[in-house]
Amino acid sequence: MMLDANKLGAFGLLVNDRMQDALADLSPSAAALLSMLYFKPGLTGSELATIAGVAQPTAVRVLEGLVRHGFVERLMQQGRATPLRLTDEGRARAQALQAARLGTLAGLLDVLSAGDRAQFEMLMDKMLAGATTSRAFARTTCRLCEHDLCSPELCPIGCRATELERGADNPTSKESYHAGSL
Repeated sequence: MMLDANKLGAFGLLVNDRMQDALADLSPSAAALLSMLYFKPGLTGSELATIAGVAQPTAVRVLEGLVRHGFVERLMQQGRATPLRLTDEGRARAQALQAARLGTLAGLLDVLSAGDRAQFEMLMDKMLAGATTSRAFARTTCRLCEHDLCSPELCPIGCRATELERGADNPTSKESYHAGSL
């Protein structure tokens, strides 16, 4: 029966639309770059492009806009790479972005009872781990995540990426979804 897949598609679009609303005037790429620099200051444009899943020229354009708006600043060049970090205004914007994102997503979960939420979380863990194919996939998929909430031992994507790096083709147990890091 494909009705469940159809409903999953509708739910995915609902989440995507609500997330886009939470980003306000930021593009998904700009939001991803701000979020990544908030949690990992010092990344370069190339590293950010890879994590955000965008082409290098796109990342350069987005970063130029973030610099112009006073959200990002360049640090001293290291060889050919220039590390980047958020300004105070950029950190405030990234924090506001995370708060809006989490508030929006929490609102979607409000219709579930505590038991339903626990079951839904377990099923999401299984689906997220099952979809994970590599560490690069993990970084790209978690580009907007609140990394302070989703610690390495609780992240099903990071745990599965660690298993793959260690050569495990299949997760060994439900607990294995909670034993790695991005």
